[in-house]
Amino acid sequence: MQKVQGIGGFFFRARDPKGLARWYQDHLGINIAPTDMEMAPWMTESGVTVFAPFAADTDYFAAEKTFMLNFRVTDLDAMTAQLKSAGIEISHESEMEGIGRFARIHDPEHNPIELWEPEA
Repeated sequence: MQKVQGIGGFFFRARDPKGLARWYQDHLGINIAPTDMEMAPWMTESGVTVFAPFAADTDYFAAEKTFMLNFRVTDLDAMTAQLKSAGIEISHESEMEGIGRFARIHDPEHNPIELWEPEA
């Protein structure tokens, strides 16, 4: 059986696509999607990627949102300090034994983003 090798992109609607792309670049280091051969795409580091459909009635993230992004980070404390200094609210800080530590933020269009520092 052929299998996919990984996520090649994540595409979603936004009220202000250019502004939101800049926010992700400025605060999370995600390069803006290339529109020509001169622009560098965002290159991720290899590691765990979890693909997990949730029940339609989950309360893990807001009911009006159909997705939540989860990004791996190497130092959750440093990342949350950086985001707080930029005025970004941090919530839902937690730890799951054997899995790692988590914190939640929202982008300017209120999309939930979970930051995950996997357990070493």
